[in-house]
Amino acid sequence: MNRWSGVEEFVEVVNSGSFTAAARKLGVSTSHVSRRIDALESRLSTRLLYRTTRQITLTEVGKTYFEHCNDLIEAFGEAEALVTQMQTEPVGTLKITAPSVFGEKYIAPLTNDFIKVHPKLSVEFHFTNDVIDMVHDGYDLAIRTGDLKDSTLMAKKLAPRKLHVCASPAYIKEFGIPDDLEALHGHNCLVGLVDSWAFQDNGAIIQYKPKGRWHGNSGSAVLDATLRGLGLAQLPDYYVSQKLQSGELVEILQDYRAPDSAVWAVYPFNRNLSAKVRLFVDFLSDHFSKHLPWVEEGVEADSDDLNDDERQAAN
Repeated sequence: MNRWSGVEEFVEVVNSGSFTAAARKLGVSTSHVSRRIDALESRLSTRLLYRTTRQITLTEVGKTYFEHCNDLIEAFGEAEALVTQMQTEPVGTLKITAPSVFGEKYIAPLTNDFIKVHPKLSVEFHFTNDVIDMVHDGYDLAIRTGDLKDSTLMAKKLAPRKLHVCASPAYIKEFGIPDDLEALHGHNCLVGLVDSWAFQDNGAIIQYKPKGRWHGNSGSAVLDATLRGLGLAQLPDYYVSQKLQSGELVEILQDYRAPDSAVWAVYPFNRNLSAKVRLFVDFLSDHFSKHLPWVEEGVEADSDDLNDDERQAAN
């Protein structure tokens, strides 16, 4: 039996003062309201209302029952209103994880702009280069770079991402430029966050294991070592685009450059995506080309859904 059956009718009759007014408010017939309250009293084995042709009076038990049920109905209405608001307006806390340097430099400023115009929204950042289980740890959104693995998460492409093998002019003057991938063996490679470099040769993807006397887990540190002429490095465009334009770095092995990957917004699958996530992802997609120096001005980020339904990401 539905324990709510008759409760809404009972509360509305008391608040409206009559069965007729309550029926009008609920959009049902007066007889429907009467039957529901009769069934409610029968289920509770007690009388809740004294009814006369002129007025309705609560019994002592009915008064107590009304006070509790009225609070429940109001709370239920507030809960529905809150859910509706959360689907249309960004509210609550937006919990985001992003790569350390990329997140701090690009995602945080855009997020700050977003919450500035949505005062009911709070934000919680977690910057890390580790790929975490965002569902298990309760994250609303993750920013990922590079190629993604298949999973039940959703992903939206925000911006292109290119990998460049670079060297400083000083390094090139001293050690020369490798003409092909085989020639890389004779150079000092700066090994960063990943232990293999991606290349493309005649349509085939090649993974090269770089070797050298410098290893680290920071892209910024790799960039600094490259600028100081310590070796060759493969870094994404958001690290090196400005250095390439200024001439502080020189790109090499361009004929072997790996296919473009991307920057992604990744989030758990939900058919009724909350407004805070939906609007923030749209905001990032709309604003990336204006804030990211490596994205050509005026070129929108490709927002096509991955695999036609946006299902692909790394857990």
